[in-house]
Amino acid sequence: MPNLKEVRIRIASVKSTQQITSAMKMVAASKLRKAQNAILKMRPYAAKLKDLLQNLSASLDSGDGNIWSQQHKAEKVLLVIITSNRGLCGAFNSNILRTAVQRIKTDYAAQYEAGNVSVLTIGRKGTEFFSKRNYSVVASHDSIFDRLTYENVSVIATSAMDAFAAKQFDRVDIVYNQFKNAAVQYVTVEQFLPVEIHAPNAVQAKSNIDYLFLPSKEEIVTELIPKSLKIQFYKAILDSYASEHGARMTAMHQATDNAGDLIKQLNLAYNKARQAAITKEILEIVSGAEALKGS
Repeated sequence: MPNLKEVRIRIASVKSTQQITSAMKMVAASKLRKAQNAILKMRPYAAKLKDLLQNLSASLDSGDGNIWSQQHKAEKVLLVIITSNRGLCGAFNSNILRTAVQRIKTDYAAQYEAGNVSVLTIGRKGTEFFSKRNYSVVASHDSIFDRLTYENVSVIATSAMDAFAAKQFDRVDIVYNQFKNAAVQYVTVEQFLPVEIHAPNAVQAKSNIDYLFLPSKEEIVTELIPKSLKIQFYKAILDSYASEHGARMTAMHQATDNAGDLIKQLNLAYNKARQAAITKEILEIVSGAEALKGS
């Protein structure tokens, strides 16, 4: 039978933990509301822009200076891994890290053996994971979530784009959690560079369409396409940010419920132990009284 004092201390400890998890759940819910509004407003625009970008890239010739859609054999690969800075968000980070490692060991096994797979991490959890396992981490941007703005994200996107343009990498992939709702997030691996080109359908193939570009092709290549790529990068980080808070809110909700169940069990154990102690005292008193009578 557990000691009454130990059970009381345990109950107080679990109640304190429950208060912390409940507070964290409310904070995560508040941040989720803002992050969810941001990604839901951004996603339709980013999706349409991505389709336009792919169709536009397909209509441009390689002689137009469009380096962003030039297909190369993927000998040197850069993976952009988007995780979080903090834990306590369920399997949010572990799913991303597991998928990234699986991607490297299956799709890019030859490049990894040759030392041609590099990692750019966004989020402290990803940085710690890949640094400890001796992966080639070319850059880490753990502070981006402190001020998550398009301007700050553009700096990171530009660094990846410049490395691709300089032919330091032949392919750039982004691994992140796509937000569905507070309880569901999908691990997504998305090709960032080169831009995927849509093959023309049967109707487009038969019709010889002559596109009129306004502004000029040169301005589209130098201005519009890079801006579109930065928006796709920003959308991925917003998706991950909303997914993080959704996962944390769900995890803290489950932790709060589990703490409540544990408190009920401990209260039951405490009452049983207390009743046993009272019964024992009564028996001792009765035994003592009977002994006095006998004397």
